[in-house]
Amino acid sequence: MSKISTASYDIHIDADWQILNNYIKEGNYSKIIVIVDDNTEKLCLNKCNFSFEYLLIKIPPGEQHKNLDTANSIWKQLLQSGADRKSLVLNLGGGVIGDMGGFCASTFMRGIDFIQIPTTLLSQVDASVGGKLGIDLEQVKNMVGVFNDPNMVWIHTDFLTTLPTNEVRSGYAEVLKHSLIKDRKHWDSLPKDLLPVRWEKIIYHSVEIKKHVVEKDPLESGLRKILNFGHTIGHAIETLSLQTEAPLLHGEAIAKGMVIESAIAHQKAMMNKTEFEEIKSRIESIYGPINIHRFSFKSILDIARKDKKNVAGQMRMSLVGPIGTCMFDVVVRPQEIEQALKI
Repeated sequence: MSKISTASYDIHIDADWQILNNYIKEGNYSKIIVIVDDNTEKLCLNKCNFSFEYLLIKIPPGEQHKNLDTANSIWKQLLQSGADRKSLVLNLGGGVIGDMGGFCASTFMRGIDFIQIPTTLLSQVDASVGGKLGIDLEQVKNMVGVFNDPNMVWIHTDFLTTLPTNEVRSGYAEVLKHSLIKDRKHWDSLPKDLLPVRWEKIIYHSVEIKKHVVEKDPLESGLRKILNFGHTIGHAIETLSLQTEAPLLHGEAIAKGMVIESAIAHQKAMMNKTEFEEIKSRIESIYGPINIHRFSFKSILDIARKDKKNVAGQMRMSLVGPIGTCMFDVVVRPQEIEQALKI
C-alpha cells in the first residue's frame, strides 16, 4: 500500500478499507451517496468493504452520457434523497463517473464533500487526480466544469481485474503520456506487454508526476497544460468516433493523438526522426494502426479549433520534444496538422 499526500487531500493506493471507513465515520456525515453506473454496480460495488449505510445513484455508462441531462438527473436525485451540505458523495467508477459525479457534488448546494474511487486504469492514473471536473457540451469534451479537489482519492488495483483488455490498454495511454512528458528513463522501462503487470508501482509513478505538475499549476494557466499532450487531436478523434458505429475508447484516441502530435513536433524540429519513430512504433505495437482516415481533415480541425488551450483563434498545443520533456502553448498551423494526419 502507498499514500501520496497533496496540499489538500490524500491519495491512497491499495490501502486497508478500514482507513476509508474510519475517515467517513469521523466525518459524521448526514447522508452518504454512492454514484455508480451499470458496470460498476455489477462488478465493483461488491469489492468495496464499506461499513456504513449509503444511498445509490445509478447512471448509464459511457462518454455519450456525460452531459447536462445526466448531471440534471444526479442533482434531482440528490435533492429528492434529502442530501444536504453535510452529505458526502462517493464516485465509484471510471473517468465519466469521477468527472461528472465530482462536478455534481461541487455544484449541488454550492458544493458538498466527495471522494473519488476510480475503478479503471485510466481514471486511477489520470482523471481522479488534480481536481478537474466537468461534463461535455454539444459533443465537445469537458466544456462545462470546475476545478475542485476531492476529500480523498481511493485507488485499488483489485478493480482492474474487472476490466476487459481494451479498457486496460485505454488507461495505459495516460501512463505512456506521463513518461513522455516528464521521464525518459521510465518511458524506456515501461512494460510492452500489459498482462500480467504489477500495477501499484506504475500507478504510483503516474500519480506522482501528475501531482507534481498540478501542484505547480493548479488552475492550468501554464505548466499543467503539458498534461494535455496528445489530447487536442485525440479529443477530436474521440468525439468524431463517438458518432460512428465503431467508437474508440478515450485512451485509444489519445494514443493516436500522441502519434499525430509527435509528428507535428517532428515537423517543428522539436523531436528528431528517431524519437518520433520510436513513439509511433511503441504506440502502434500496443494499439495497432488506428484508422482515422474515415474522418475528414476539416472535421478534425473544426473540433481542434474549440480546444480550451487556444487563444484568440490561434491553435496551441503541448508538444513533446525530446522524449521526457514537453513544451506548452506551442502555436500550430492548420497545414501542420493536415500533414501530420497523413502518417
